[in-house]
Amino acid sequence: MNRFHFGDPDGSDSDSDFDEDPSGLPFPEPLSRVSFLAPDFDPATFLSSLTNRHQSLEDLRQELRSLEQSLNKELLDLVNENYQDFLSLGTALRGGEEKIEGVKVGLLSFQRDLQSIRDKVEARRREVDGLLNQKRQLRAHADIGKDLLDYADRMEELEHRLMIKNASTPEEKTMDTDESATESDFYDGSSEDSDEEELEDGAAPVSLKRLERHVQKYVVLTSIASRVGEKHPFLLAQQPRENKIRSTVLLDLKTALEQASQAVATRDKRTMAVLRLYDLMGEDVSAIAALKNLKV
Repeated sequence: MNRFHFGDPDGSDSDSDFDEDPSGLPFPEPLSRVSFLAPDFDPATFLSSLTNRHQSLEDLRQELRSLEQSLNKELLDLVNENYQDFLSLGTALRGGEEKIEGVKVGLLSFQRDLQSIRDKVEARRREVDGLLNQKRQLRAHADIGKDLLDYADRMEELEHRLMIKNASTPEEKTMDTDESATESDFYDGSSEDSDEEELEDGAAPVSLKRLERHVQKYVVLTSIASRVGEKHPFLLAQQPRENKIRSTVLLDLKTALEQASQAVATRDKRTMAVLRLYDLMGEDVSAIAALKNLKV
């Protein structure tokens, strides 16, 4: 048995006295259960706080066992005293299955309602997407319609300027062509946009400025057709008129090229100007053919 030893003031050893009569040591107080209820309870810290207890380790173990038995007995007594309450608690838990089932049914109903709302939102989203696509298609069709109207107006204007008679053109409109743009006006060297010299035979040359405007208008016409799509039914129906305009413009260019070869002082300048108009139309092959005919 381990105990603390103390010495007499006169230096004499009194261990035998304590061994024979241990009643002089202070009796340790019982362990308090409050010490074990601390949230930060630590066994090592608890044991280190017992250094001032005059008690053997075996006695301490026995006291802890007694405290454990006491707690177990209290717990058993508590269960026995509240046995009916424990039984009613089990019954209440079994009866809660109906409540759980009710909650489950409510949750399933909420999920169905949520899915219904989600389906409605998705249907509305698809409807909005369809309307937006329809709006884009209508806008694209409107743009195509504007281009087709512009194409028809420009073609009619160009036919009017080139004095091309169209079967679909009203008679009074074809009559106006003779009044607004006569053949003599097209070839008249004294017109407002003609500053060219006369040819060797004294004839008035083709007005290159007027011819350039015709070429530019034809290029705009073809660009509109390319933007809309040359396979469009309306454009396919107008293809003969466009081909006739092209042929007329190419014929005028050929005439201007032949006249440029007869010019005295401005032959090279006029020839290059006419070739530039060929290039603007993308008719390089036609220009080469016209030049070969001049050499012949």
